[in-house]
Amino acid sequence: MAKILMADDAAFMRKVIKDTLSKNGFTDLHEAVDGADAVAKYDEVQPDLVILDITMPNMDGLEALKAIKGKNPAANVIMCSAMGQEAMVMDAIKSGAKDFIVKPFKPDRIMKTVTAILGAP
Repeated sequence: MAKILMADDAAFMRKVIKDTLSKNGFTDLHEAVDGADAVAKYDEVQPDLVILDITMPNMDGLEALKAIKGKNPAANVIMCSAMGQEAMVMDAIKSGAKDFIVKPFKPDRIMKTVTAILGAP
C-alpha cells in the first residue's frame, strides 16, 4: 500500500485531498501543517509520494521540496499552487517536482496525477 504525505497549512485543503484519495482506495495517508513539518515527517513516514502546497509558513513548499530531494533524490513530489503562481511552479519542476495541481482542486485531477506516479492503490 502506497504511503502519501500531504502538506498544506490549510486544514480544509488537506481534508479535500485526503477525502479524494481515501474514496479512491488510498488509505495510508499522513498530514503535515507546513514545510518544516513535512520535512520532519518525510523521515518518519518515508512516503511513496508527497503532495506539497507552495505557500506555507515556517518553510514554504519550494524549500521543503529541496530539503526532501536532498534527502532522497528519487522522492516523488507533487506541488500544489493557486492560480497565478506559474513562476513558482516552474521553479518546483526544475527542483525535481514530478507534477503540480492547481487550486481549487478537482478530484479527477488529483487522482490522475497521483495514479500517474503511483499507479492504482
